[in-house]
Amino acid sequence: SDLDGVSSLIILGEAIKSLGGTIAANVFPNREHDGYGITLKALQEIKPHAPALLVVADLGITNFEEVKIAKRLGFEVIIIDHHEIVQSVPEANIVVDPKQPEDEYSFKGFAACGLAFLVAKAVLGDKISSSLERSMLELAALGTVADMMPRKEDNLAIIEQGTDAFFESWRPGIRAFLEQEEELVRENRQIALEKMIGILNVRDVSDGYPGAFRLLTTQSPEEARVMVEDFSKQGKIRRERVRQLAQEVRKRIISKKDEPLVFEGDESFDYELLGSVASIITNEEDKPVFLFKKREEGSLGSVRAPLGFHTVRAMEQCQDLLERYGGHAQASGFSLKNKNLEKFNACLAEYFKNYVRT
Repeated sequence: SDLDGVSSLIILGEAIKSLGGTIAANVFPNREHDGYGITLKALQEIKPHAPALLVVADLGITNFEEVKIAKRLGFEVIIIDHHEIVQSVPEANIVVDPKQPEDEYSFKGFAACGLAFLVAKAVLGDKISSSLERSMLELAALGTVADMMPRKEDNLAIIEQGTDAFFESWRPGIRAFLEQEEELVRENRQIALEKMIGILNVRDVSDGYPGAFRLLTTQSPEEARVMVEDFSKQGKIRRERVRQLAQEVRKRIISKKDEPLVFEGDESFDYELLGSVASIITNEEDKPVFLFKKREEGSLGSVRAPLGFHTVRAMEQCQDLLERYGGHAQASGFSLKNKNLEKFNACLAEYFKNYVRT
């Protein structure tokens, strides 16, 4: 789960606790091993808690079958997601996604954590204290910036107010970072915020909980300091691995400059790095980039594209070849059987060959 999803879950958890509710379980799917979105493995894990309310954030909008199963198990399902609608909307009890065809709200560019914040505010009403609102806003700002959502309209208020709250935060995880980076905070708040996002994006899962969730929810200043130091070191190692994989992709595409897209994958590619590498390559090549990790049970991919391309619509044209796909216009993902890789590449090449950027 990425920082947008983690922030959403913490915001919603704080709202539920403020209303006197109990969090029975927080579940973070492992995309590489369990699949994307609401997974059957996750449903098995939480089955003993039914009947209960199942709130999913930053995923779920393409989980038609899984939502039906969750309801059969006795869950009421609320989906809070900001990804593109693929064909229709799952039959959840409540779906919050501004991309729904009948949604009349004018701004569509929220991160999931921005939507989670609005839901929390609506549910809490006048029960929300200013300190609780600020503690939610700092998370909404982190997730919105991390997910590279448009910095305009409603998001601008979330980012500006949330950034102010971030630098005055009471959270031990954020305080530990601010103390470690005192000089940077004084010199450049924007770079400091980006650095915190880098630390929170480190893939460090313990007992099923991502590092970002543990760091942002810990009550122990000592534990927070250790995590900040550890994640900072891991971040440096990750950046080097991203650099090396980007170099490998560059080598592979030298002879393919005339192709309308970049389509590369290998057993050796680390799935966790694909999004970052695809972002680098799409900026350099100014064309859509589809990178994948080839596994025995099928390939799992990450997609990035420049402004003016819609990668979800592109994959819709090739959906017969895919097991699952979805995301945003410029950042998405897919999974498919290995035997369909070449056909998928050909289908995308056909689609993008005459593509007119919008």
